[in-house]
Amino acid sequence: MNNFEHGKDPYTGLSVRDDAAKTNALIAYGLMVAGLFTGIFWFIGAFWAMVKSSEARGTLFEDHYTNISKIFWWGLFFTIIGFITIFIVIGYFILCIVWIWSVFKIVKGLAKITSNKSYYP
Repeated sequence: MNNFEHGKDPYTGLSVRDDAAKTNALIAYGLMVAGLFTGIFWFIGAFWAMVKSSEARGTLFEDHYTNISKIFWWGLFFTIIGFITIFIVIGYFILCIVWIWSVFKIVKGLAKITSNKSYYP
């Protein structure tokens, strides 16, 4: 019997469900990276993660979907605050900080998922 018959990928050692969850999270992260520069892909990546999160329940990568959702919702909230306060200059700082924070969280998520680790220890 080979590993595929046991439900494991012989190259990664991940179960089929874990591998699918990893792939979908990588797609969402990738879309969010593109969204840092275009905007629309930010929404598409978050929507993708929210739709696919139910398929990832109970897998090693489940918490990456939580991370993506948090990045999206907190980023959206503070981006709106930034645009509202842009006329008093502080909005520019808020927008810069949100962008840097989002990049950090996405890069951290990508680093962990490509190492087959969950987001939260």
